[in-house]
Amino acid sequence: MYTNDDYEPRLAHRRRLGTVFAVVCGSMVILAISVLVILLASLFEQGGHWLSWKFLSKFPSQLNPEGSGVKSALYGTLWLIGLTAAVSVPVGMSAAIYLHEYAKKNGLTRFVELNIANLAGVPSIVYGILGLAVFTRMFGLGRSVLAAALTLSLLILPVVIIACRESLAAVPDSIRKAAFGLGATRWQTVRSHVLPAALPGMMTGVILALSRAIGEAAPLIMIGALTFIAFVPDGPMDAFTAMPIQIYNWCDQPDAIFQELAGAGILVLLSILIPMNAIAVVIRTWQQKRLTW
Repeated sequence: MYTNDDYEPRLAHRRRLGTVFAVVCGSMVILAISVLVILLASLFEQGGHWLSWKFLSKFPSQLNPEGSGVKSALYGTLWLIGLTAAVSVPVGMSAAIYLHEYAKKNGLTRFVELNIANLAGVPSIVYGILGLAVFTRMFGLGRSVLAAALTLSLLILPVVIIACRESLAAVPDSIRKAAFGLGATRWQTVRSHVLPAALPGMMTGVILALSRAIGEAAPLIMIGALTFIAFVPDGPMDAFTAMPIQIYNWCDQPDAIFQELAGAGILVLLSILIPMNAIAVVIRTWQQKRLTW
C-alpha cells in the first residue's frame, strides 16, 4: 500500500518545466514574427515605391516595365477566387453535412472520411495534373478561368469538408436531442439548430481554404495559365492570368526592375490574403464569445 511519504509531487520541478516550455514557445513565436517582419520590410524596400493606383490599373509589359501593372492578374485572381468559391463552398458544405448528419457510421463512411483526409495532404501539383487531364483536355475547357477554378476547387474541397465536419462535430448532441424531443425532423434540426451553431466555424474553414487557393501557382501552371496577357477576362471561358503566375513571371526575368515589380505584386497579393485571414480570426473569436455551451 502506498502512503503519503512514498509520493513525491515534485511541484517545483513541474513548475520549472512549465516555465521552460512557455519560454521556448514564446521564443518560437517571436522568431516567427521577426522573420515575417524582416520579409515584409524587404518587400516594402524592394517594391513599395511601385504601389499606386497606376500599378493596379495598368497591364503588365515586358517592353515598358516602368509602366507595368497588375490589372489583368488582379482581375483574373478575382474571377478565379469567385468561381472557386461558387463551386467548392456549396459542394464542400453539403458533403460535410451529409457525412456527419445523415450517413451511417459504417466501414464505407470511415473509408470515405479517411480518403478525404488523405486528399487534403496531396501536393497541389497533382491536382494541377488532374485538372489538365480532366477539365482542360477531356472536357475541352482549355486555358479558361473555369478550368482553373474547377482545379482549385478540387484542391481545397478536402480542406473545406474537414473544416465543416469539425465545426458540425463541435455542436453538442444535446441540441440535436432537444430538437428531436420536440418533434423536429432531422432536416429541421440541421437547418434551424445545428447549422446556425456551426456556421461561424464552417465559414472560418472556408475562408482559410480560399486563402490557400489564391496563393497557388503550380496547378495554374499545369493547366496552362498564361504568363502575360493584356486584357481582362470577360467570362469564365476566357483566357486569364493570376497574381501568383504574374509574380512568378516577373521573378524569372533577369532585370532588377522586374524583381521590384515582383515585390510590389507580392504586396498586392498579401493585401488580399491578410484581410481574408483576419476575417477568419474575427469570425472564430466571435463564435467563441457567442457560444456558451
